[in-house]
Amino acid sequence: MKWFAALPVALLFATPALAVECRVDTFESDPYTICEVDVTRDALMLFLDNEAGENFGYFSTIDDALAMHGKRLGFAMNAGMYHDDRAPVGLYIENGVQVQRLITSEGPGNFGLLPNGVLCLRKGRADVFETRRFAAEQPQCHSATQSGPMLVIDGALHPRFLPDSTSRFIRNGVGTSTDGTRAVFAISNTTVNFDSFGRLFRDHLKIDNALYFDGKVSRIRAPDLGRDDTGWTPLGPIIGVVEPAE
Repeated sequence: MKWFAALPVALLFATPALAVECRVDTFESDPYTICEVDVTRDALMLFLDNEAGENFGYFSTIDDALAMHGKRLGFAMNAGMYHDDRAPVGLYIENGVQVQRLITSEGPGNFGLLPNGVLCLRKGRADVFETRRFAAEQPQCHSATQSGPMLVIDGALHPRFLPDSTSRFIRNGVGTSTDGTRAVFAISNTTVNFDSFGRLFRDHLKIDNALYFDGKVSRIRAPDLGRDDTGWTPLGPIIGVVEPAE
């Protein structure tokens, strides 16, 4: 991907932004790391492969690539499910180039636990759409990533979530404000079930539409908190904020 060529022109001359806010928060005794991105001020971007077509895989690899252009990676998180070769499972668009098509059918695993959804990035806004609504409305996203299941759909929890489920993992996801100006990313710092994670977004963060990214391999980079998860294996899609280097 020619990802560098797609950086907003204003970013090339900007001073470091302070619009990303990360914190450790607690909901129902479970700790979470939460990062809120003001998409009207921050360059929120998706990353999969470098200009040579090689998978980035790690936050540090993206940071190194950006450093060659006088930029740095700020907040970042894995952003959607992927196959063994790191190719996205569902829709993936990066800087106007579609890599994978939208999948609207039910299927195996968490991705196919309908309803699932799409995070759509447009100029000055970010929105989580339920997949079939996305297919009907066809918003023009400059970048997008599909994952699943949805955590919150128009203020309601996913209908398949069970409050007493014993399936507990480190989980991460994203929600967006109604006006599209704010993207709220969260990762659990301990294992939680889907119901708890969905209620974090709906009841604690007051988000009406939120999307699950993954579990087990969930990672985050939050420099202000001194956190930069590495992991043993490379990731597929990654989302992050690009900043001017100091």
